[in-house]
Amino acid sequence: MRDDQITRLQALSESLGEVVIHEVDPANWPGGTKKPGELTQQERGDRYWSKKNAAATMTLLLKVVNITGVLGKQKPGKDDDAAQELDGELAAAEREAQSIIDRMQRAGNVH
Repeated sequence: MRDDQITRLQALSESLGEVVIHEVDPANWPGGTKKPGELTQQERGDRYWSKKNAAATMTLLLKVVNITGVLGKQKPGKDDDAAQELDGELAAAEREAQSIIDRMQRAGNVH
């Protein structure tokens, strides 16, 4: 990929991050702060869809971050120490995001 495409993907990852933050917030799901037993059938279905959509958006974000990270590593002239530090931060963020996805999917299977 060209450098300008990598830069555009990185900018898109920031936008996707904002979408993920909004979509994973339970206050934004149908039924708001209702307890699961208080939800209507429609709210339960819409809430489940919202969780699945949030998980899909997070997966998309992770893939974009992975692609830009891999492509960024292939560019010559990177400082190895800074690259290793970023790799560690990226790996930690990916583990955290996967943990959130796993929890959301488990919660989606319960309701």
